[in-house]
Amino acid sequence: MARLSKRIPSTVVEEVVLFTSVLKWFAISLITGVVVGITATAFLKALERSMNYLSQYSYYFLLLPAGMFLSALSIKYLAPEAVGHGTEKVIEAVHKKAGKISIPVIPVKFIATIITLSTGGSVGKEGPCAQIGGGVASLLAELFRFEGNDRRKLVICGISAGFSTVFGTPIAGAIFGIEVLYIGNVFYEALFPSFVSGMVAYQTAQFLGLSYYYHALEFSPIFDRSFVIEIAMAGLFFGFVSLIFVESMSFFDELSKRIRIWGPLKAAVAGGVLAVMALIVGREFLGLGLSTIRSTLEGSEVGWYYFFLKIIFTSLTLAFGGSGGVVTPIFFVGATSGALFARLTGADVSTFAAIGLVSVLAGAANTPISASIMAIELFGSKIGPYAAIICIISYLFTGHRSVYPSQVVIRTKSPSVYVEAGKVVEEIEIEVKPRKGTLFGIMLRCIEGAMALLDKAHEYIRKRQQRL
Repeated sequence: MARLSKRIPSTVVEEVVLFTSVLKWFAISLITGVVVGITATAFLKALERSMNYLSQYSYYFLLLPAGMFLSALSIKYLAPEAVGHGTEKVIEAVHKKAGKISIPVIPVKFIATIITLSTGGSVGKEGPCAQIGGGVASLLAELFRFEGNDRRKLVICGISAGFSTVFGTPIAGAIFGIEVLYIGNVFYEALFPSFVSGMVAYQTAQFLGLSYYYHALEFSPIFDRSFVIEIAMAGLFFGFVSLIFVESMSFFDELSKRIRIWGPLKAAVAGGVLAVMALIVGREFLGLGLSTIRSTLEGSEVGWYYFFLKIIFTSLTLAFGGSGGVVTPIFFVGATSGALFARLTGADVSTFAAIGLVSVLAGAANTPISASIMAIELFGSKIGPYAAIICIISYLFTGHRSVYPSQVVIRTKSPSVYVEAGKVVEEIEIEVKPRKGTLFGIMLRCIEGAMALLDKAHEYIRKRQQRL
């Protein structure tokens, strides 16, 4: 046998190995896509029915204290890994647990999210689908006796399949699964299985009766200086909105940790606060908020404060025991802040609501590639180049922050900012090191010089007053 292998050219051996790997992962990804597609579709249909049933009552959201209590109680005692928004926990499992997700997470996340959303909790549905998909993939990894890198790859396929099933964007879903793990890197090793599982899950969901919302924009490219400036301004604006979202979630997480009472009781109190807020400011900020997203994308104007209130509602729900995702609220925030930007600049509301929807996702989740592809899948190819530029600016502006604190930083976003590679977002320490001769370095030195002059002036005035 050894003699035979020596006679075979190395290129032939390489092709045989690669062909075998492709066949292996195609078959496994196909199975994963079908199973996750079926499971996620069952979840989405159950969620839709429960939400439709309770929303027929005018004051259904008064059940929020009970809903938050039951959600927090079930997670605390049945599956602590299911806490918070699902995608974050799957990322954590991939990095810290070699992709191992306990089986109870699947039914507990399924039920807790339905309870939270049906009673009015401001969360999304993609996080639970990602966590359910990751849990299903982890179970399949046990059956296939996968360990290490193969298990991680299969769990990433579960993320992609879950994301694709929820939004009907198989290409963006596949890229999201391999992009969301790191800042500054894409996990190309899982590219092929992620595409297969995402596409198969999407087709399975369609076959089982799920329908999706697409809104092709009547967008005519404009090539002039004012529009280029408008695009740059939009990128900075949506980056700032992303920053507010991330920092708000971090603030409410810290606030929740400081309130040292029994978790389910704390969730019930937060549910009561959310119900009172809904009575005061309106019910548009409860639940998924899909009707507001759609009306904004169709050109309807909304209150300038909508995006900020949605951030508050979502941060409260997730920090204090509610179960669900964060991407759908990001879409609400992006679309409504896009409408505000359009109003301030006199631009088309529908166009910038669409761009805002994907750009805030790019900034808050550090996923500019999948967000740019999503713009094309949801709104048509003409808007793609402009959305991509704004997504990248938003991604850069947010810095090394994320709605997913378990993301691992591989590369810094700027050579003037130092972060230790290989650490998760919540553990990094940022050090600014401006390079000589760069615009930022010159500006920083000017500011430092001005501050030094102010200090000297203050010291001079203090001495003069002492003499007098």
